[in-house]
Amino acid sequence: MKKRDFIKTSVTLAGSALLPSSIFAIPKGVKRLRTAHIGVGGMGAADLDSIASHNAVDVVALCDVDQNNLNAAHKLYPSAKTFIDYRNLLNKMKYEIDAVIVSTPDHSHAPASLMAMELDKPVYCQKPLTHYVSEARAMRKLAEKKNLITQMGIQVHSFYDYKLATLLIQSGIIGKVKKVHAWSPKNWGYDGPIPKGVDSVPQELDWNLWLGTSLERPFKEKVYHPFNWRKLVDYGCGTLGDMGVHIFDTPYNALALDVPKTIINKCRKPNGFGYPEHNKVTYTFPGTKYTSETLTWIWSDGPGVPSSSKDLKLPNNDKLPLQGAMFIGEKGRLLLPHFMELPKHIIDGKYQDIDVTKYDPNGLLGNTKNDYERDAPKHYHQFVDACLGNSEVSAPFSYSARLTETILLGVIAGRFPNKTLHWDSEKAVFKEAEANKFLSGEYRKF
Repeated sequence: MKKRDFIKTSVTLAGSALLPSSIFAIPKGVKRLRTAHIGVGGMGAADLDSIASHNAVDVVALCDVDQNNLNAAHKLYPSAKTFIDYRNLLNKMKYEIDAVIVSTPDHSHAPASLMAMELDKPVYCQKPLTHYVSEARAMRKLAEKKNLITQMGIQVHSFYDYKLATLLIQSGIIGKVKKVHAWSPKNWGYDGPIPKGVDSVPQELDWNLWLGTSLERPFKEKVYHPFNWRKLVDYGCGTLGDMGVHIFDTPYNALALDVPKTIINKCRKPNGFGYPEHNKVTYTFPGTKYTSETLTWIWSDGPGVPSSSKDLKLPNNDKLPLQGAMFIGEKGRLLLPHFMELPKHIIDGKYQDIDVTKYDPNGLLGNTKNDYERDAPKHYHQFVDACLGNSEVSAPFSYSARLTETILLGVIAGRFPNKTLHWDSEKAVFKEAEANKFLSGEYRKF
């Protein structure tokens, strides 16, 4: 089933295909936001807690395919109605909800979000925004067409240290940037054999709904649900799709990048089931006013990364942070650890003091001391306030879809190890025709 057919069928079931777009808009003057949460286990539980911590939020609907997750969330919000199928939630409660939070595994992000947006609901969706490039473009297009409030769940986007790094780079602290290194030693890959056999589906899990639009597979314990789905090509996006979104975000935003021109991934041969456990992806981007004529971006993931290099050598033989990014500019380097650490300015092999008041004389960045408990809800509250007309979001789908597209192009390059792929952004196709089939996928009826 094609995505457009899935969306059309889902919305028709909701009885709203012909309703005018304004009917579901949040009326001006409304002071409380009624939220529906699709996926309430793992990261979904954290999303639920952070959204609900806003004093103008009423949690009215909860949905999860795992009854244990659903029961745990319902104990916290006993007045909320519960569902195991997000389509039923959106169908039955379309007039009783104002915004939708999608915190499912990656392969269900777009199907759930697109259906909610077709019903004119603002959407907060976890990262990466989608599983396929075509979905990212569809979500951006629909959000813009309907003028909806949207936000992708990259919470660090609203943290002080990341905002400071953006300000420093755009203020020219290291001049024009010619290269970025970014890395994470996490291993959301799987180099082993495809599991054989079938295990009994746990009583609390609806396996058909967990699979959703993806291809049908037999259930195997500890292979898919919970958590391990990130390693697998049908459901997640590997380490690049998980940590890469967070670590890419600040350099991508600070340098005002669009999508890359070329991508090459040095990794093992694809096995059709799991992502490689080690990836080294090199992107080339068109230049911007903050970069050289062409920008080179090198991403590394997997245990032991990154490899030592002149670009990454730190003063005093200091060790690199486990995760982070290094900007290489014409006048020095800027290291941005991930996360909750301030950026470090390096010139000629020595750390340089950063006088923040020089770059932020009016204190617009806010409190300069990191505090996770204080700052973690900010990104969520920003979305709620924007829905109520009191703020603006910082990671709308107009931005986060482009970031996600960039990430996913690197994931696709892993299907063609050591081969340079050339991306035509205007036509949304690769020059290498064999890669284009991975830009989208068939949707299973479920």
